[in-house]
Amino acid sequence: MNKRLIIGSRGSELALWQANFVKNQLEKKHRGLKVEIKIIKTKGDKILDVALSKIGDKSLFTKELEVELLAKRIDIAVHSLKDLQTQIPAELKLAAVTKRHDVEDVLIARKRGITIYTLPENAVVATGSLRRRAQLKHLRPDIKVVDLRGNVPSRIKKFLESDWDAIILARAGVERLGLKKFISSYISIKEILPAVGQGALGIEIHKDNSFADELLKSIHHQNTFIAVTAERALLRTLEGGCQVPIGAFAEVKSTGLHLDAMVGSLDGSVTFRKKVRGSKTKPDLLGKSLAKDLLKAGANEILQEVYQKGKRK
Repeated sequence: MNKRLIIGSRGSELALWQANFVKNQLEKKHRGLKVEIKIIKTKGDKILDVALSKIGDKSLFTKELEVELLAKRIDIAVHSLKDLQTQIPAELKLAAVTKRHDVEDVLIARKRGITIYTLPENAVVATGSLRRRAQLKHLRPDIKVVDLRGNVPSRIKKFLESDWDAIILARAGVERLGLKKFISSYISIKEILPAVGQGALGIEIHKDNSFADELLKSIHHQNTFIAVTAERALLRTLEGGCQVPIGAFAEVKSTGLHLDAMVGSLDGSVTFRKKVRGSKTKPDLLGKSLAKDLLKAGANEILQEVYQKGKRK
């Protein structure tokens, strides 16, 4: 093989780690393949002083990459799957999903061993995620939540220079960048459910690119793909995005596909959470079914309230 492949990636440290991970995996699996990385700035990279929930764009970190794919100036786009909107352009497809990293969120505080429950009363915790905010406030209504944007290293730097008590980040990003020393404690998914697709990388291509499609089969992880398909079907049915407090985690086990999901109010006072088990051969149906159950249980009222607040902003 003497072929060349171009990866499109955002320019943050984590995005480049992810792109280089895919590059190395592909070159290792396909001798003679030459992979290049092209850095592309997205809207989400340019607007750093506004909360994600106020921007209200579901393709904040992906649109510019997709424009490059559609123009065939890059062969593949590597995304944190949690950033990839559930409805992608018809000419594109999610060709591969990598094996998932641990999905939990982590607490970064002033000392090791500090947990959500041992933070002081009325502690100040920073996060850019409404999903984390809703679940944190549900567990600890006294905690004050402030907004935090930026890449992983800059968020940690802001915390160290602040008077906040803690911040919450995704375990995958912190560990991939070798910043594990800053983790005070791990937050179990029983306490805070992760974002849809958290911990997995999604690789998007143009449907016409059969060369890239064939190459990506070598790094595709089917059980992760099944799990995130269920999560993304749930999110798509709930019509959620960055501005909605929705968490979900699916896992393939010997007993089938297990899906756990929640929808919470912005102040954490009301949370709807349900678990289901189904066939791993029909992850879409399981995701849609659980979403409809959550809506019937009352999640629809929460979502409508969140959407209305978003429109007013």
